[in-house]
Amino acid sequence: MELLQLQYFLAVARLEHVTEAARSLHVTQSSLSKTIQRLEEDLGVPLFDRIGRKLRLNTYGSSFLRRTERALFELEQGKQELSDLSGAEHGTLELAVTAASTLPSILREFRRKRPHIQFHVQMLTTQEMVTLLHRGEVDFCLSSPAVQGEDIECQIVFNDPVMVAVPAGHRLAERNSVSLSQLKEEAFVGVKRGYGTRDLVDKVCESAGFVPRYVYEGDEPARLSTLVEAEIGIAFIPSTARNPREQINYLQVEDYALVREIALLSHKNRYISRAALEFREVVMEYFAALSESEA
Repeated sequence: MELLQLQYFLAVARLEHVTEAARSLHVTQSSLSKTIQRLEEDLGVPLFDRIGRKLRLNTYGSSFLRRTERALFELEQGKQELSDLSGAEHGTLELAVTAASTLPSILREFRRKRPHIQFHVQMLTTQEMVTLLHRGEVDFCLSSPAVQGEDIECQIVFNDPVMVAVPAGHRLAERNSVSLSQLKEEAFVGVKRGYGTRDLVDKVCESAGFVPRYVYEGDEPARLSTLVEAEIGIAFIPSTARNPREQINYLQVEDYALVREIALLSHKNRYISRAALEFREVVMEYFAALSESEA
């Protein structure tokens, strides 16, 4: 059994399509198919049920996938550990976020401390983030909501009130707070379902007896304030995402505890490099200072 066979198997198992897997690996379909066939011959069992060019993991394949992911995960951790021990100052910090409003300030401070470390940041839904987290493919996740799991290290770093953002000329703009019942007839702009804040807001509004009417649903939380300012709709926006430069008024929610938890997540068995440890320290210091300023 060869390492290349395991890497190819993993790609096909996740995509369940020969063409797409070959494209992602930058190899020909015939080469990929032959490698998978040799692996199955070495193991003595088929790993997939074949339906045209689509492949579906069978019972053998599903069982072998768990072991393969664990084996390749450990090899990748060993590679990272050796790089760290060799004193390498150049590397890439892999991050996934569902709560991005505080990230620019955090990354700016970290870049000041470790200017040679690169970033790769993905803005994801909660489920997409959890998938990468379980695979050990990210160093840290900055997440809302907090996520618990057997292999997940979860530390809540901040309780972030969610506010109602209205344009300057709105009927509620002169108020400091509002009851959810007063928002039933409003048009809302928001992110799509699957993002933590959206799911939290929808659940609380349902408890208040209504379903928000969204006229815009997107993937970029930072765009919401621009849409509110343009009077497209009002929005639920976390306090950490407020922009004082825009013509927007932010109202507190009166009758429900509408607060999102921001958590720092990592895989319990992923090797934590020195750069990643410093990143965690920057995150903790940032939110500690933020909590003190709002106390």
